[in-house]
Amino acid sequence: MTNSSTNKPPVWFWIIAVVALLWNAMGVMAYMVQAFITDEMIAELPQEQQAEMLYEHPAWYTSVFALAVFCGALACIALLIRKKWAYYLFIVSFICATVQQVYLMIEIENVNKIMPIMIIVVCAFLIWLSKHAISKAWIR
Repeated sequence: MTNSSTNKPPVWFWIIAVVALLWNAMGVMAYMVQAFITDEMIAELPQEQQAEMLYEHPAWYTSVFALAVFCGALACIALLIRKKWAYYLFIVSFICATVQQVYLMIEIENVNKIMPIMIIVVCAFLIWLSKHAISKAWIR
C-alpha cells in the first residue's frame, strides 16, 4: 500500500495545473463575452472585432464551446485537488474544443489558424498530463 505523502506531485505539476486553470479561465471568459455581449458593447469594438462578434454561430457550436471551456476549467480544479476524474473531463473538453476549432477553421474565412491549433494541442497535452498523473498516483 502506498502512502499519499510518497506520491506527492512534483512542483512542475502544480505550476502546469495552475497555468492550465488560468488558460481555461480565459476560455470561460471568452465564452461569457460571446454569450452575453450586447449590441451596444459590440458597437464600441474596433471594426474587425465587430464583424467577428456579429457572426451567427449555430446553437450546437455554442454548446460545444461551453462544454469545452467549462469541462476544461473543472478538470483543472480536479487536478489541483488531485482527483482522477480530471482525465475524463479533459477528454470531453478536448473533443468539444476540437469540434469547435475545426468548425472555425473551415467555416470562417481568413481565420488565423495558429490559435485554434494551439487550443487543440493544449487540450491534448492536458489529457496526457492527467493520464501521467494517474499512472504516478499523484491523483486518485
